[in-house]
Amino acid sequence: MKVLGLDVGERTIGVAVSDALQFTAQGIETIKWDETNYNSAIPRLEEIIKGYEISKIVVGHPKNMNNTIGDRAQAAEEFARYIEGHFNIPVVLWDERLTTMAAERILLEADVSRKKRKKVIDKMAAVMILQSYLDAGH
Repeated sequence: MKVLGLDVGERTIGVAVSDALQFTAQGIETIKWDETNYNSAIPRLEEIIKGYEISKIVVGHPKNMNNTIGDRAQAAEEFARYIEGHFNIPVVLWDERLTTMAAERILLEADVSRKKRKKVIDKMAAVMILQSYLDAGH
């Protein structure tokens, strides 16, 4: 079974999925959603979960650099609880500090234009979150 990785933002959710052996993460897409209405993301997440036979979901947990929990981390925690209950699939929060910055750096080094970076940054961050989780042996 595969693992789904999510980078949850206010307006978009970056999505990545593992291979069946859970060695590598691949970016799938970026879902546009309304953070004030969780159901705005549910239909597409449901299609992905069924289509890829997802057995676990990893949600990026954006803690502050001093390891405290801020507004964005609280929002990720709430969304994680919601989707765990909705889909009845285990959801793990995974420290995502610096993943968006690292994704941006990789895209800059690859000379990806600003316009294209904006389109793929969340998906790339989801890949980095999921790959970090997989590399940790989970």
